Amino acid sequence: MNPTVSMVMLLSLAAGTIITMTSYHWLLAWVGLEINTLSIIPIISTTHHPRSTEAATKYFLTQAAASALILFSSMVNAWETGTWDITQLSSMPSHVLLTAALAMKLGLVPMHFWLPEVLQGSTLMTALIITTWQKLAPMTLIYLTINSLSTTILLLMGLTST
Repeated sequence: MNPTVSMVMLLSLAAGTIITMTSYHWLLAWVGLEINTLSIIPIISTTHHPRSTEAATKYFLTQAAASALILFSSMVNAWETGTWDITQLSSMPSHVLLTAALAMKLGLVPMHFWLPEVLQGSTLMTALIITTWQKLAPMTLIYLTINSLSTTILLLMGLTST
């Protein structure tokens, strides 16, 4: 990959994470997550091999589904509360949908089957980015909504993942 294109992809990856981490509006957090997803896809498929193309496709489909769940959860919450504030999560269906979506984004136990297959089709540096940097934004969303989410379920998912 061209060094300029590689630098643009890494900068957009960092920008997407920073946008998500600094937002208090659900739509802006979702945009940051989408920027993150769309910037890692070319990085995953840098090696022109069928396994990397398959890994990029699986990663895109899984992350797009999780992002759609996050957007739907925020829309349900905005419908019931009248606000798009991340810290004002008070609807029970929003809690469940957001927990499922963030578990899918993080690759936690009930929805973790995509992660080993994506890591097998990636290079070592790309796998390192996927398993570390790509987890910062969803972990920030968990941190911002921890008062609303079920800590028992989150701890159970975390423990079974380890």
